[in-house]
Amino acid sequence: MFTRKTKSTIDSLIGMSTSITGDVGFKGGLRIDGAITGNINAEAGQPSVLVISEHAKVVGEVRAAHLIVNGEIVGDVHSSELLELQPKARITGNVFYKALEMHGGALVSGKLSHDQQVETPLLKLAASSEA
Repeated sequence: MFTRKTKSTIDSLIGMSTSITGDVGFKGGLRIDGAITGNINAEAGQPSVLVISEHAKVVGEVRAAHLIVNGEIVGDVHSSELLELQPKARITGNVFYKALEMHGGALVSGKLSHDQQVETPLLKLAASSEA
């Protein structure tokens, strides 16, 4: 059904005893076990995997192509490819996704919005020509 185009490798780890205040940018794979207060942004247009473990807490907006959540996010979530919400996932904020996999027990307090990313032609009404 879904083909994995990218190799799911984790390049970086933010450990359980680590807390970061500030925005985090990354490319490739990132696993978070600690706490982050700030936005997390994967490099736009590049394959990325972000894992939020069951021990992690993020307060801020999260953007990644493939996002796997089993921890807590307080903020909006944007996944341009696949969003996996595992049983202990807790999201307080709006969720924007292309494909969603949600396990029993996962909780979203916010709006779920399917991002179709399909360009629809703009229809224009014929203007009446008045002189």
